[in-house]
Amino acid sequence: MKRLSDLLERIIQRVNINLREPLFDVGPYIRNLIPLPQLTKFYAFYGITPHHPLNFHFSRSNLAGSYFLGKCHVSDAILYKSDIRGDELKRKGDIFQFEGFDIPLHEDETIRIKDSFLIKTLVHNNSHDPENLEDFIIKNTVSTHYANIHGSDVEGCYLGPFSTVDLTTLHDCVIGEFAYLQVGELAHHQVPAGTIWISGGDQFEFRYQHDPENLKKYIRFEPGSSPQGFFIDFVESRKDDFRRVFDVVNLETPSSIPSGASLNRYAVIKPKTQIGQNVLVAQRAYIENSWMGNGANAQENCYIINSRLTGNNVTAHGAKIIGAELGEKVFVGFNSFLQGNKSAALSIGENSIVMPHTIIDLTEPVNIPASHLVWGFIRNRKDVKENTMLLSEFTSMSGQFVRGRMNFQGSGEPFVKGFQHRIEHILEANGAYFNGMDKKGHAQSSRNISYNLIQPYPEGDLKGLYPTIDIQL
Repeated sequence: MKRLSDLLERIIQRVNINLREPLFDVGPYIRNLIPLPQLTKFYAFYGITPHHPLNFHFSRSNLAGSYFLGKCHVSDAILYKSDIRGDELKRKGDIFQFEGFDIPLHEDETIRIKDSFLIKTLVHNNSHDPENLEDFIIKNTVSTHYANIHGSDVEGCYLGPFSTVDLTTLHDCVIGEFAYLQVGELAHHQVPAGTIWISGGDQFEFRYQHDPENLKKYIRFEPGSSPQGFFIDFVESRKDDFRRVFDVVNLETPSSIPSGASLNRYAVIKPKTQIGQNVLVAQRAYIENSWMGNGANAQENCYIINSRLTGNNVTAHGAKIIGAELGEKVFVGFNSFLQGNKSAALSIGENSIVMPHTIIDLTEPVNIPASHLVWGFIRNRKDVKENTMLLSEFTSMSGQFVRGRMNFQGSGEPFVKGFQHRIEHILEANGAYFNGMDKKGHAQSSRNISYNLIQPYPEGDLKGLYPTIDIQL
């Protein structure tokens, strides 16, 4: 196992060289975080479909429990139970439009991961970097538990647990736990835990800062220890259900799944769950005692429990919905946590937008009316007044607006319309509007995927490393 230990130290050194300006040492955070013997216990696996380009290269790496789809090259890296999703890779000949430029791709886009340690991280490749259209790069980076790298090239970075970088190019940055960034490009920044920061250039800027003391109840991560808090406890308490999904080779497929819907073989679907037409449930999602209306989706690492999603709902990567009723086309953003209960029911009206990294953890019943923007931290009806606004009112805003811990500057119209456009894109891409003939999406094209397993060396100095493997069409 010596080579695996040497690889970990190599990654720490490469990342620390990049982070020398903020003087951040990733070593105390990740040494012994995943015991090296644990990295030898799991197979890696990749998906094959007629709809996704097949070209994998793995060398000098550990891939324990990780999943790959699309074109991906991994070298000198450790990936532990991460999902590398390349189902929206750009193809040779595609035209990428950026600020009035039509930029043709000269070759297929490829995900390239090098000198990085990704722990239970979701990578989705839908990138918007006009300077690297053919390469989606993750290099010299440490990303910890349940972070999302979504359409974001990252080089020389540290991402804390439950953080998200979304449609952003990062260079040499430290992103604290439960922080969310969508800022285009950022270099040499240290972003505090619980920051939600969305920038639309000179059009708008949205900032919210979770109370650091309050956030510690939900997620905290200190050097030399594992991540702690309610979010971790919530996920850990359900890991036995996932163990069966990964240990059993042949699982029975529920017989009541409509023909246009797709439930990933590596999702957990518990009893008393209803699945409508064109529903998409991604790998590592968890659904229990819930209603998934037509066109609804649950993306990777989502949990939907004791809830009703009326239809065409988008539940983004890592979001959790417990004891809630959501109207038609409610969007729940990345890693948001929505929890009602029998004595404190939660309902959110149709066409509402729950911002990424929102926490709703109720102590009394709350009804958020239709067409509202929702953000921040909500426990009761008083918090609703401070952390929600009608979308029409937000759209009409101009200048600076401060409410509680939220600060907005600029024009509300492009901010709201940007979200609404993105929600429509997600629904279309996921096949929510499939009519039996046209408008196919992921829910239809992902129904038939074959999974292939790969294993590491079982003993000796190379124990835990995977042999160099090329898999091509």
